[in-house]
Amino acid sequence: MANVLKMQRIMDKIRNPVDLGRELRALRKRLGIKSVQLAKDSGRSRDVLNRLERGDDVYVSSLFDALRAMGYSIRLEKRGLPSLTDMQEYSARELGESGER
Repeated sequence: MANVLKMQRIMDKIRNPVDLGRELRALRKRLGIKSVQLAKDSGRSRDVLNRLERGDDVYVSSLFDALRAMGYSIRLEKRGLPSLTDMQEYSARELGESGER
């Protein structure tokens, strides 16, 4: 079951506002940015950013301001199966060099 969920995550990483919010929060944390600092850098309130990270409805401009402040942008891709590169990265990450689990 866990492997099925991991594959779904590779195939369609962001499918809805909650997924988007989760990814934004994870990105902010990976970058080591506190929500207070992101609010300041993006010109948005912490409340707006918290709602964005929860997947609540906010203005699209709030999303772009938060991404800009973190040095990121959005790229649209056709939904579907993962690419060969995605599968190779997944295999390397999940199975390691030996190909065994």
